[in-house]
Amino acid sequence: MIGDLQGREQEPLAQASDWIARLQSDDLTSADAQAFDAWLDAATENALAYDQALAVWNSVGASGQDIVRELARVQHHRAKQLRRRWMAGAASAAAAAALVLAVLPSLTSTPVTETYATATGQRRAVTLADGSKVELNAETKLVVTLSRDERRVVMGEGEAIFDVAAEPGRPFTINSGGHVVRVVGTQFDVRHRDGGLSVTVGRGVVEVTPDPKGAPSRTYVLRPGQRLAIGEANQARLSTIEPSVAFSWRTGRMVYRDEPLSNVVADLNRQFAKPIIIADPELGRTPISGVLVMDSQSEVVGRLALMLPITAITSPEGVVLRRK
Repeated sequence: MIGDLQGREQEPLAQASDWIARLQSDDLTSADAQAFDAWLDAATENALAYDQALAVWNSVGASGQDIVRELARVQHHRAKQLRRRWMAGAASAAAAAALVLAVLPSLTSTPVTETYATATGQRRAVTLADGSKVELNAETKLVVTLSRDERRVVMGEGEAIFDVAAEPGRPFTINSGGHVVRVVGTQFDVRHRDGGLSVTVGRGVVEVTPDPKGAPSRTYVLRPGQRLAIGEANQARLSTIEPSVAFSWRTGRMVYRDEPLSNVVADLNRQFAKPIIIADPELGRTPISGVLVMDSQSEVVGRLALMLPITAITSPEGVVLRRK
């Protein structure tokens, strides 16, 4: 595909139409993304052509996918005629945009905002109006605003897996933990708990930038299998992780690798109504590794007691964990 796009002697407008169609593909690779950047930088006409083709997309919103692909097909066949002059190609783009707007009904630009939330022990799967899918973990709240030009999510404390529908002309952003997660089409997990933010990518490419209103920090570009963890002091750590581990909570499993017991208990307290209490701070710092299946609270606490030398005592306040 890359060789075809770079090798064909097409006018910039036809190439731009091809690129918009390609950038929506589910099998987009990092090599494709690098080739697209190189094409944009190769000539000023390329960037102008892409802006014009993208304007057609933006003018029709989500309906633009089929239209832009059709434009790519038509432009490919008309490439020889369009080679005469760049201005002829620009005029063709304007005419195509005018035709699209004349044929399609006008689309409203009024944003639509929806709120999705889960309670203790609850998980929820929702499909947004743009086709994106979101799975919310317990005690999570999302405010989602969809407009013709953008898709924006505000997420406070919580955790969710996003599977974003690809729309190059309509960015999808998540504001959480003092950072902005920006994507086109991908699958990833965002976790904002206890002042820390983590982003784990399962598919596609994700950009994490500091919120303009927050403390300054660098921008990260994450690829599949990468996890970015940002602490309260804006300290960032980039690591490699199997995405299925980060996504395991949606199947009722919690996977931990050297995680302090206090963090594990905080997760469990979001799943069960009866609080679990750690008897002393030192015990809370004890690292734990293993898999906890989320069934009944008593069984989960019993498995926890097999992983560490602790006992669980039921009291009026909740379940108290003590050293043996």
